[in-house]
Amino acid sequence: MRVLPSERLISGNGEGAPLPDSHNELPPIIRRTEFVAYALAGLLLIAVIAVLYFAKAFFLPVVMAVVAGTMLSPAANFLERRGVPRALGAVLIVTAVTTVVAFVVALIAAPAMEWSSRLPELGAQLKEKLHVFDRPLALWRELQTMVGGSEGLPSFALPKFEWVQPTLEFLSPTFAEFLLFFATLILFIASWRDLRRALIMNFGDRDARLRTLRILNEIEVHLGNYLLTVTVINIGVGVATGIICAITGMPNPAGLGALAAALNFIPIIGPVAMFVVLALIGLVAFPTIGGGLMAALAFAGITFLEGHFVTPTIIGRRLSLNALAVFIALAFWTWLWGPMGAFLSSPLLIVGLILKEHLLPENSPQLPQA
Repeated sequence: MRVLPSERLISGNGEGAPLPDSHNELPPIIRRTEFVAYALAGLLLIAVIAVLYFAKAFFLPVVMAVVAGTMLSPAANFLERRGVPRALGAVLIVTAVTTVVAFVVALIAAPAMEWSSRLPELGAQLKEKLHVFDRPLALWRELQTMVGGSEGLPSFALPKFEWVQPTLEFLSPTFAEFLLFFATLILFIASWRDLRRALIMNFGDRDARLRTLRILNEIEVHLGNYLLTVTVINIGVGVATGIICAITGMPNPAGLGALAAALNFIPIIGPVAMFVVLALIGLVAFPTIGGGLMAALAFAGITFLEGHFVTPTIIGRRLSLNALAVFIALAFWTWLWGPMGAFLSSPLLIVGLILKEHLLPENSPQLPQA
């Protein structure tokens, strides 16, 4: 009797089930249920991002307070071990941090208001200084005309200063957001120990409780170390910037140093903004372009050393942050929540990496070494 190919039996199978002779009968790589699960997860992610974007007035102060409270919890634990009640310690810590921030803002605000009132005059001076580029621009126009291009670049003109007031309104949170932030911060620090206990005991499984405890401890330690380390580094950058500004003869070196320390809390964007500020102030304050750019170039050298050697050496020992991940997180949170989102990008990235490490461990086999 002739056996057809589609009726070949599986060896060792007593039931005599035929083998599939076509690739169409093989199971799919991605099942329909998995595709539906991925689609639902994507829709959930889009919905969460939309809620965070449109409800920024509520979620930004709350998330900011939770992250800052987690960073400041080690200080509250230290005061509690010294006999200070946790509620009182929370008030003292928030008061001390607010006083330091107000002092830094006062150093920055006075010269900033003075310079903002003189923007038209300073813009005219800057435009006059930049007339040195008229000849290179004229040569460029002549070159374009010789090769048959367009008429060339338009004459240099400074942008209008109508953006100052909208920018300040964008950067300044409302009174309700301030109140929500400080109330949430004080209550979070004061009740963090009880919140930890309630969150841990919410799981019935012992392994789940231990995993939650390890996650919370690691987040608290890493965020506390991050805040302390970055604050010390940024204070050093601010002091070095102030000294450079004083040596080069820049106006108000203390305010510029405080501004450099504050902007350095924002990765990538902060140092670039500070370089532009130093360059503009130097070009206005000094008669020559070379003298005006000395402080900005020295600041660029400081931030290069800090960003490539000091910060990776100190923070990298505790938790390595991929440069691409830092940049993407910075771009996303800045788009979502503005400057405060840029400040929160690195702490939120640290929290995400810790959660990934504990909830999604890598169990894949290692590749053989070449």
